[in-house]
This record gives sequence, C-alpha cells and structure tokens, in this order.
Amino acid sequence: MRESYASHISRIQRRQPGVRVMRIAVASGKGGTGKTTVATHMAVLLARGGEQVTYADCDVEAPNGHLFLKPNALGETVVSRFVPRVNHAECLHCGECSGICRFNAIVSLPAKTLVYEDLCHSCGGCSLVCPSKAISEVPHPIGVIKEGAAGAVRFISGTLSVGEASCPPLIRAVKEKLPETGWTILDAPPGTACAFMETVRDCDYVILVTEPTPFGLHDLALALEVAKTMQLSCGVVVNRARPMMAETRDLCRSAGVPILAEIADDIEVARAYARGQLAVDAVPAIGRAFQQLLTHLARLQEPAAATAAVPGGATKETIA
Repeated sequence: MRESYASHISRIQRRQPGVRVMRIAVASGKGGTGKTTVATHMAVLLARGGEQVTYADCDVEAPNGHLFLKPNALGETVVSRFVPRVNHAECLHCGECSGICRFNAIVSLPAKTLVYEDLCHSCGGCSLVCPSKAISEVPHPIGVIKEGAAGAVRFISGTLSVGEASCPPLIRAVKEKLPETGWTILDAPPGTACAFMETVRDCDYVILVTEPTPFGLHDLALALEVAKTMQLSCGVVVNRARPMMAETRDLCRSAGVPILAEIADDIEVARAYARGQLAVDAVPAIGRAFQQLLTHLARLQEPAAATAAVPGGATKETIA
C-alpha cells in the first residue's frame, strides 16, 4: 500500500523541490464523526511513505490526537493574549475606552473603570484612545502549545485553559508554528463556528468528515455552505459508511464536491479506536480507503488538477 500512494507524492516533490506540498485541514460539521481518526491516519501513512509531515491538533478545547500518535519529548509553550490594565490614579473616567469597545469588555463609571478580561478581544483600541495613557496592556495566559515527535511525524497541539471563552487566539498561535514545507495536517475543531474558520483559513484543501446519519447529513450541509462562502477547496470522507447512503451521495453531488473515500462501518475499527490504536494497523483492510484518499490529494498537485474536479470547468477548485 505504501508504494502505491508514495509514488505519486515523490513525483510531485521531484517536480517542485523546496516548496510547500500541501496544507490540509480535516474538519467536520459535528463531533464524533471520526475526524481525528482520518487526520492521524493521514499523518502516519504519509510519514511511512517517506514524506515530511506535521500534525497539528487545532481542536484546542478537546485535543485528542496525542492518544493515537503517542508523541514523545513534548515541550510546552505558554500562550498569552494581551488585556487592558487600568492605572486608576491616572484614569480620567472620560469613557473613551468603553466607547470604542464593541464587546463591553471595559466600562467607565464615574468613580472607577472596570475591565472584564473574559470579554476582551485583545484589539488594543482602549489603550490607543485613552487621553491620559492610563491603560496599558498586560499578558493573560490562555493555554499551552505542546510540540514533539510521533515517530517521523512532527506533532503540535494546543490546549485551551479551563474557563477561557475564546479559542481562535490559541489556534492562531498553533498555526504560527507550522512549517512551510512538507505536508501539514490540521485537525480542526468540530462545527462551523469561529474556531473552525480560524483553522481552515489559508489551507490548500479541506477534508470534511461525515457519517451517514440524519445529524451527520444536516451538519455536513452546514459545513459545505461555510466552505462555499469561504471559497475553500474541499472533498468529503464518509466514515462508518454503509452501502445504502443515497442522501449523503446526493448532497455531495449537488454541492459539486467529491467523496474522496468511504471508510467501512466495522466494529473492529471502533475497538481499535477505544484502545487508542491506529485502525489501519488493527484492521489492515481499511487501508484501501486511506490509499484512495492520499492518492487523490497527491493528484491535486498535478497541473490539470485545478480544473479537473470542478463542475463546469471553473479555473479554481471551489464549491460550485
């Protein structure tokens, strides 16, 4: 299996030496579809094929890629954002700071100016407009980034601190550590809100993982609509696939996106997942699905790929 997909990738890298191959986000409209299963398997199988691979767990509220990749030599970096601090001795209580804040994170009262750090978006506007320069910015820790190695896979993961309300700043910090060469697999948070959009922004391709259930179908439709709005190139992987799933296939057909792979519904895969094992090692038969997926991704780099997968022959591979 390794040679069949590695040959495509090696040919691409020989043709384009020294440039970034692809940055891929693996996302889903809902949790529990197998997004992390797909992301970790992609990273490991690419590495086994001799590729330079980075896995980045951007699901910072509930990271679990480490359970399957089992990285070692983890180093931690504390990530902070800046929040305002008021020097009450210098404050004029003029209200300029609260007037500019769209999120009500700072309130100027006649006797005191209050700061609500949980509401602050760290824009720095309050300190800029303060006429007495009574507002400074101080770091506020929001989480940690762990870096290490899982065999030949470079591992990066963010963990949001308990009680923090906003995760996009930490996701941005994770993405700042990504390399510009090789394959990068970003394990995105579930859903279609700000955390999802922050992760998939600037990615070359998005893989949407779904399941053939009413909830999976509904949330896949939402994810496809967001992808269309963001003009993202994407395809679908169906996990726990069944022979009869016409609605899922019809939705992908109507959206103009390909089904890249179908991973069969197999109890042995679930057992491997529960043990924290890579399913492809426990159930070798599902390797064919990942071979199909990786071969498709390698072919995206071919010169004609920009128009081949697009309905109507558009010049950019987006959702029609």
